[in-house]
Amino acid sequence: MTDRPSLLIVDDTPEMLAIVERMLKGQYRTRTAPGGRQALDMALAEPPDLVLLDVMMPGMSGFEVCRELKARAQTKDTPVIFLTALDDDRDEKAGFDAGAVDYITKPVSQPILLARVRNHLALKAAADFLQDRNQYLLAEVARRTGQVQIIQDVTIMAMASLAETRDNATGNHIRRTQHYVRALATKLNEMPRYASEFDEETIASLFKSAPLHDIGKVGIPDAILLKPEKLTPAEFDIMKTHTVLGRDTILAAEKLIGAPSSFLRHAREIALSHQEKWDGSGYPEGLAGDAIPISARLMALADVYDALISRRVYKAPFRHDVAVGLIREGRGAHFDPHICDAFLEITEEFRAIASRFADPLDEEAKAAVA
Repeated sequence: MTDRPSLLIVDDTPEMLAIVERMLKGQYRTRTAPGGRQALDMALAEPPDLVLLDVMMPGMSGFEVCRELKARAQTKDTPVIFLTALDDDRDEKAGFDAGAVDYITKPVSQPILLARVRNHLALKAAADFLQDRNQYLLAEVARRTGQVQIIQDVTIMAMASLAETRDNATGNHIRRTQHYVRALATKLNEMPRYASEFDEETIASLFKSAPLHDIGKVGIPDAILLKPEKLTPAEFDIMKTHTVLGRDTILAAEKLIGAPSSFLRHAREIALSHQEKWDGSGYPEGLAGDAIPISARLMALADVYDALISRRVYKAPFRHDVAVGLIREGRGAHFDPHICDAFLEITEEFRAIASRFADPLDEEAKAAVA
């Protein structure tokens, strides 16, 4: 039967090899090795299910062979049983320290040998099963987590797109701004002041949450949202409520989840505060400086840059260099000066993002960032 467990028997005495092999051969597939080096080569070439190993051998002792087997990936889990005439407690301890699972003294009793081999093969089979099961479960968790991630990402983009379709001039605005935010966060991570703010997980959360910055626009009447002329003060007051509406929408989602979420926290901060200004002249709360969440400060710059280079019902797109100049002028007033400095170092990356996600039918906007 080819499915019988395979055993490697190692002893420098031919007579002992023959005796042990005879005891086992009816129930197991057996191979023999007359020395430590040969045994190691055979085990690494074709790992056995269990090794029966003599201790006192010339050249390479059984202890050395066992340690080598345990150090190799392909044989580290192979059980090793020592067969030896040594019966001192210190020798037995040395065998276990080397990685053996059992210790049988010579002369070998066939019933004891068969029982020990059977038990250790059963233990290995159980361990292999658990390992395979754990690997399967880990893979299944990863697969299902990936599915949840995809569903979450699609839901976010669908919600964000719902808001953007209210104002069809913005096109790929949500895609561009989320890439701007990631580029800024990645650059800031290189600066000592912000190094602790932006680990890989935080940057991913910001990238995912950025598209929801204008989700509150779904609550703004078309007559105001789509008005081609300048808004009246009363109309602008209504337009400004999209920040609070967005915050409240995301806050309601957080309550439904009933557990903290860094992604929703960033989305809530961005939705509420992306219209705040560094000097305190923004809305809805008139926050200033570091009181504005850093996620919202990133979005503030990303949102303005994209508005500048994009066509709107009230303006043509500005050229990239003009947009950069206007943002530079806003350093320390509209924008966090450190974030502005980061932007000024990666303006070409912003240009590339704008070109990559340019609105397909707006040739003038494409030319502005070309």
